[in-house]
Amino acid sequence: MSTEKPLINRVKKSPLVTINLETYYPDFPIVEFDLKDFLFKGLILKEKDFRSAIQEVNWADYSGQVVCLHCSTDAIIPVWAYMLVASEAAPYVLESYQGKKEQFLQYYFKQQIAAEDWSKHQDGLIVIKGCSDKEVPLSAYLDLTTALRPHVKSIMFGEACSTVPVYKKKKS
Repeated sequence: MSTEKPLINRVKKSPLVTINLETYYPDFPIVEFDLKDFLFKGLILKEKDFRSAIQEVNWADYSGQVVCLHCSTDAIIPVWAYMLVASEAAPYVLESYQGKKEQFLQYYFKQQIAAEDWSKHQDGLIVIKGCSDKEVPLSAYLDLTTALRPHVKSIMFGEACSTVPVYKKKKS
């Protein structure tokens, strides 16, 4: 007669809810469009040349993508230049965003987190998953923590088997 007890997966039976921010990652391509490539010597915007070069871009190559408009040099780019590029790209792209991909991801995650009804986790025990294969911005973890805090009993970071406490509601 065996005295061994069956193994019980305590993590699976626990009331912990794991939120994986990676699931909010956009499912569309995000590309950077550097305006420096359309400047004289990469530094000076000559209006006539700039307009001509932007009109020659095959914007169909950017179909279904978010285009992040930025300039990687210290050139002074007038506002209208970004507007011109966005106008030319508009019929093809999902969205034109002024900034780099990293900044767009911060903006995107902030929108996704704000749109969620976190009250569904009222008095919940939450684990915010720590490891991800995609570029989840640090700001998303802060935004999620801030959004969850009014609703939950506790927030932890990491994996269900190994967490770091972040927040615990004080008993009234």
